[in-house]
Amino acid sequence: MWKLKIADGGNNPYIYSTNNFVGRQIWEFDPDYGIPEERAEVEAACENYWKNRFQVRPSSDLLWRMQFLKEKRFKQTIRQVKVENEEEITYETATTAMRRAAHFFSALQASDGHWPAENAGPLFLLPPLVMCLYITGHLETVFPEEYSKEMLRFIYCHQNEDGGWGLHVEAHSNMHCTVLNYVCMRILGEGPDGGKDNACSRGRKWILDHGGAVSIPTWGKAWLSLYLAYLIGQDANQCPQSFGFFPLFFLYNQAKMWCYFRLVYMPMSYLYGKRFVAPITPLILQLREELHTQPYNEINWKKVRHLCAKEDLYFPHLLIQDLVWDSIYIFTEPFLTRWPFNKLRKKALEITMKHIHYEDENSRYIDIACVEKVLCMLACWVEDPYGDYFKKHLARLPDYIWIGEDGIKMQTFGSQLWDTSLGLEALLACKLTDEIGPTLMKGHDYLNKSQVRDNPPGDFRSMYRHICKGSWTFSDQDQGWQVSDCTAEGLKCCLLLSVMPPEIVGGKIEPERLYDAINVLLSLQSKNGGISAWEPAGTSKWLELLNPSELFEDVFIEQQYVECTASAIDALVLFKKLHPGHRKQEIENFIRKAVQYFEDIQRPDGSWYGNWGICFTYATWFALRGLAAAGKTYHNCLAVRKAANFLLKLQLDDGGWGESYLSCLAKKFTPLEGNRSNLVQTAWTLMGLIHSGLAERDPTPLHRAAKLLINSQKEDGDFPQQEIAGASLRTCMIHYPNYRNIYPLWALAEYRQRVPLP
Repeated sequence: MWKLKIADGGNNPYIYSTNNFVGRQIWEFDPDYGIPEERAEVEAACENYWKNRFQVRPSSDLLWRMQFLKEKRFKQTIRQVKVENEEEITYETATTAMRRAAHFFSALQASDGHWPAENAGPLFLLPPLVMCLYITGHLETVFPEEYSKEMLRFIYCHQNEDGGWGLHVEAHSNMHCTVLNYVCMRILGEGPDGGKDNACSRGRKWILDHGGAVSIPTWGKAWLSLYLAYLIGQDANQCPQSFGFFPLFFLYNQAKMWCYFRLVYMPMSYLYGKRFVAPITPLILQLREELHTQPYNEINWKKVRHLCAKEDLYFPHLLIQDLVWDSIYIFTEPFLTRWPFNKLRKKALEITMKHIHYEDENSRYIDIACVEKVLCMLACWVEDPYGDYFKKHLARLPDYIWIGEDGIKMQTFGSQLWDTSLGLEALLACKLTDEIGPTLMKGHDYLNKSQVRDNPPGDFRSMYRHICKGSWTFSDQDQGWQVSDCTAEGLKCCLLLSVMPPEIVGGKIEPERLYDAINVLLSLQSKNGGISAWEPAGTSKWLELLNPSELFEDVFIEQQYVECTASAIDALVLFKKLHPGHRKQEIENFIRKAVQYFEDIQRPDGSWYGNWGICFTYATWFALRGLAAAGKTYHNCLAVRKAANFLLKLQLDDGGWGESYLSCLAKKFTPLEGNRSNLVQTAWTLMGLIHSGLAERDPTPLHRAAKLLINSQKEDGDFPQQEIAGASLRTCMIHYPNYRNIYPLWALAEYRQRVPLP
């Protein structure tokens, strides 16, 4: 039976931590763990997911929840409440529903103070890891039989009815994920016609019916050509080769790139520059015959270099970009393979590997995210298959593995800090200190131990790293990458807790550490007033036209984000109130420019586009939250009035709101199919309208929304899992299971406190 372990470093000599592994969450299979009834309960949850997988695609993340609730012997003792059709919501009813949600959520807190959860959703994350371990010969060592079984379960569960796999669990089928998941099934032991419900034959049919694997997009071409022994010919690959050597003025210099893009293409260019080819195995030869519509040896690889299936084509290449790629391939590549120019390539590869090692060491071999992790790990193996670098990578693989009732998936990189800071804010809004004091103290301790204490070592700017001292990451301290909104939310929590009795919530964090967090936030504001997420934005936006990925948009350079800007305003306003003497003028200027940014980029309909959640409801809540913190109201700010009107027009008959992930792709509000409500989005919108001051004007829409939340609460205080709520890169949706607890709880707390009730 599977068991989640918290803050556990194990006995591996190749793993190390900056804070004794606080925030780490890893799964272990123990054949002796659990009694027969518990194992049967797990199997029943898995079977229930399988039967209903096309109704609710994201998992409910039940396995660890079942474990924690049993370990803590949690039983909901607060009576369930419902609001009848013509019944008014009373203060007592709202309080009861809120308390039930708060007690349930508190029971899910881990021993180190954080809230575990999966952070997954994309279906292109797991296959590259399996491919990498297959290439290096470590697949069966790292993933014994029980792991393979659950990986296959995940792939089966998320196969679409047409036989393909989508970019994420709710997406239509595309070539990229269908080919990768088909290859993954074959590596994990399924035959050409094997797999549950004929998964392999159905997947292969989809591939061949849509033109075969030659039409896989650029990232897929990279995986198949570089790592699986020319499963697609290497001439079909398009990669910025050895760009670590390019000077600052060159378009593809690392300093100009978004950190994620940079850390994907760094190891990718290293592998291409080394002309790495994995050993050809019997399985590879079989796959060559299975994935193409014509014999492998007859394919003209040069002609398919720019081929991309229409199902994958979200960001088409401009002609100038194809010319750049072809020029590099035709004119540059022949020179770089011959003396004396091959000396330049050798030097470029050395520089690139230096950057890879720097990233690895300063993230404790977690790396910035999962795609980068696998690429850097493979690059280290190519450099030295028996070296310590590769062994350290292997030791950190458990940090990325998550198991739910839909099987084993690879996480993006974990959302421990993000979920915990938002969860604590929701709990603090409840004003139930006498009931949940120990939960608050443990959460405070986790935040204290998770703040990044130092900048990266050495001349970190020459390694294209920004300051991180005082920041909080998205996941845990060991990962080390500063994120603006995580820093802002972590800071706000610490500020709120600093004015509470230390005997209840623990001692305050030292002011100097709060000042370090302020320094990070101030450093990330752009000239237009918006806040970037990881590093300062400023590179020319036209460079985004050179984005080589057809699957994603806005991946080439760092951007400003509504959500990050709102979180920063909210934290800075509270900081200025509690610490008025520290950088007061800079903070006031920051807030003024940030408010102007909101007003400048608001859409004509009153909404804002969301980059990290779905989509217009998410960003509009954040923007209203930030504007309210800055003192903007319905009466003194046109942007607030427009935003409130936008949200009110979208309220559904049942009192809720529901927005499809398709909004992110179309950049236009798209309701859920059948005009369904979504509880998380309803909670966002309810809070946004409260921030707009609707309670003073007309509280009826707020009562209707709160009624839906209260009546949707389950018997144990949980809320049902519905559609996916997180987003990334326009097309890639992310699953945050804790959102279904955090946001309805938070919304009910705000409603109870700020809306007059009988």
